Amino acid sequence: MRALPFSPNSDEAGAQAERRQEILEAAAQLFAERGYKATSIRQIADAAGMMAGSLYYHIESKESLFVEIHNRALDAAASRIFSAIAPHTAPWARLEAACTELLDIQLSLTSITLPMMNSIVSAPPDVRDALVKKRDEFESIFRNIIDDLPLPATIDRDIYRILLLRALNTANDWYRSGRMSHDQIAHQIFTIFKHQAESEADMIASPRPRSRSAAPMRRSRPARGTDAPVSSEI
Repeated sequence: MRALPFSPNSDEAGAQAERRQEILEAAAQLFAERGYKATSIRQIADAAGMMAGSLYYHIESKESLFVEIHNRALDAAASRIFSAIAPHTAPWARLEAACTELLDIQLSLTSITLPMMNSIVSAPPDVRDALVKKRDEFESIFRNIIDDLPLPATIDRDIYRILLLRALNTANDWYRSGRMSHDQIAHQIFTIFKHQAESEADMIASPRPRSRSAAPMRRSRPARGTDAPVSSEI
């Protein structure tokens, strides 16, 4: 009779899942604080309260661990944004809801989404390719929303999206708590981008008439025998 493959009972499986979650949380904090290169397997093991060799019972490699944490962070952010835009049908309202949620994620003291995204540049090329693919998938949320906006043809939607996301994703570099809330800052960023798009559309719909150019001023001739300069035209 052939032996059945070993299968841990539910208690053991639950304990393993809980232990792995502790490792993920410890590693995520280190990656967010130190970046990919500066974080070692030994540091992750120490933070998780275990021996470095035992860590490989739960993970394949540092690279795979980093990719999993990065992807989980973006999946969690995407889930929050989808929930935020779900009640809205108007394109501009959906964009504002998405901007508000993303900015709150980026400015949250407990968020690891922004540090994980910034660590892409320090990751090895093969790991970076996987991270960029996931990030592009995440940004497709904004791509789809912006595709539905009534933007004039003179505004390139890809450039519009890139600049908007850059404004949201770099807010953590200059934000200081106190003067404005996260929602108020998100509203300011959204309003600026919406106003620019609507102003461009208005200019196309109602072009301003050309004003007659003023007649050029006549040059004054210097008196004979002097070195007075000739006045320039305005």
